[in-house]
Amino acid sequence: MPQLQRITIASSQFHNQDITLTAEQQHYLCRVLRLQSGDRFIAMDGMGKWWLAQLAGTEAQVLQLISVETELTIAITLIVALPKGSGFDEIVRNCTELGVTCFAPVVSDRTLLNPSPQKLERWRRIAKEAAEQSERTTVPTILEPVPFSSSLSMVANEKYICEARGDYPHLLSCLEKKEDGESNFNNEKTIVIATGPEGGWTETEIEDAIKAGFQPVSLGRRILRAVTAPIVALSLVAAAHEI
Repeated sequence: MPQLQRITIASSQFHNQDITLTAEQQHYLCRVLRLQSGDRFIAMDGMGKWWLAQLAGTEAQVLQLISVETELTIAITLIVALPKGSGFDEIVRNCTELGVTCFAPVVSDRTLLNPSPQKLERWRRIAKEAAEQSERTTVPTILEPVPFSSSLSMVANEKYICEARGDYPHLLSCLEKKEDGESNFNNEKTIVIATGPEGGWTETEIEDAIKAGFQPVSLGRRILRAVTAPIVALSLVAAAHEI
């Protein structure tokens, strides 16, 4: 099958074999991509399914369900202390490409950003676009920002908090130990990884995370930017589970 453009369609737009396109989708397909009636594209619901669809005026017709396997075999929730400026835009875009399942933005003791509702809307749009571009079948969930302490109760098979200071094991070594101990690294499971703000986590935040079952880990000997750390962490987990 030739490479086709992908767009995310809400489940409410599907009516049996027909898809009702929004005005924005019609503009994108017809004006931006210059598709014409009869041209084909990929419709994805953002929840794991793809369909081959054919443009038919202001609507589209579903031709067939497509089987695609681009998702990781684990669910990864990324807790991110919001960086300043537009740094979280970059994190959402890159970590969506790497396979994250859920973003949990948090406000930590050293967080400088006070996000608006419009920011959340923007982040979800970026995640949708990045999922389409990277040929994922699932669009990551982005939760509303909460205080860091509120995110510590998340349940997962493995929970890690990344810290640049201190004598902590490398995240990769922890992942490899889990692989050896479980004999089958591809067992379906969930991982939560927390990365800090500019200036890092406070000692109290690290202590609270440990009490909540988080393992402190290092991402290497160098001090990474708040925007870089989540991308490195996701890269390690994704690579470990795909090799």
